[in-house]
Amino acid sequence: MALPGFKVVTLTDAAASRVKDIIARADRPIVGVRVGVKNGGCAGMSYTMEYADSISPLDEVVEDKGVTVLIDPKAVLFLLGTEMDFQTTKLASQFVFNNPNQTSACGCGESVAITPATPDRFQPAE
Repeated sequence: MALPGFKVVTLTDAAASRVKDIIARADRPIVGVRVGVKNGGCAGMSYTMEYADSISPLDEVVEDKGVTVLIDPKAVLFLLGTEMDFQTTKLASQFVFNNPNQTSACGCGESVAITPATPDRFQPAE
């Protein structure tokens, strides 16, 4: 779990708006979206997002701009300090993770290298 007073992830207005839209359009009742990381891809890890039907006791719950984002407990140290954004370009619409723990990314943009956060990089939540 994250330290008290620290937000694991913050959302931009665009990300919060998109999460609200996802919740409203879900084909079943959901409490929010769950964000995590998994091993794989050419750079070693990739971000994951899925519908969250319920809150697990170990989830890190982030309430920001009127939406609920659940952080997989195995991903907390990899995501600490991350800003979640949603961007639309001519070719794609996607969530973008501005992660201070990310050390590199592959050329396709689907895979990243992330190191766990260390105490010297913690920033207090506002």
